[in-house]
Amino acid sequence: MNPLISLHNAIFSRVDRQDWILPTLARFLFAAVLVGYFWNSGLTKLGDGIFGIFVPSTGAYAQIWPKVFESVSYDSSQLGLFHWAVVWAGTMAEFILPALIVLGLFTRLAAIGMIGFVVVQSLTDIYGHGADASTIGSWFDRISDAHIMDQRSFWVLLLLILVVKGAGILSLDQVLSRRMASQSQTA
Repeated sequence: MNPLISLHNAIFSRVDRQDWILPTLARFLFAAVLVGYFWNSGLTKLGDGIFGIFVPSTGAYAQIWPKVFESVSYDSSQLGLFHWAVVWAGTMAEFILPALIVLGLFTRLAAIGMIGFVVVQSLTDIYGHGADASTIGSWFDRISDAHIMDQRSFWVLLLLILVVKGAGILSLDQVLSRRMASQSQTA
């Protein structure tokens, strides 16, 4: 039994020292699975023309403020600055936060922002759009295809790895950290 334990310890003590694996894989999977999803969603919220970034589409209001937008007969001119600001910030978040995560720049803050975004997105789907029970799903039900409880829980886990571990060695965060460390040593 001791040789087996020794072999186990020898192998996994090396794995324990590889702090770069989890954050690098988390960022890779985020890029491979979720960046396109969020950027495509952001594109649906942009208005027409070059200034479409400042004049969100009607779809943006319908996605983010479904009940409020319906109450004004889908006329965005009847909504206030607050509604515009939330739509604009949400749209920008769908572009900026994923880009920061992929680049590994301010990764922990971007991952926290994405977790908040996913929570708000999920609550909007449940309460604003009236997601049904099969879309919401539930844990411990042996069915793993619900869009909110199942899928988005994995998204949040992936993002929590980045919050806890950071971006890893293959990141702009690491470059900035090294640069700041070398500047503080020369100062």
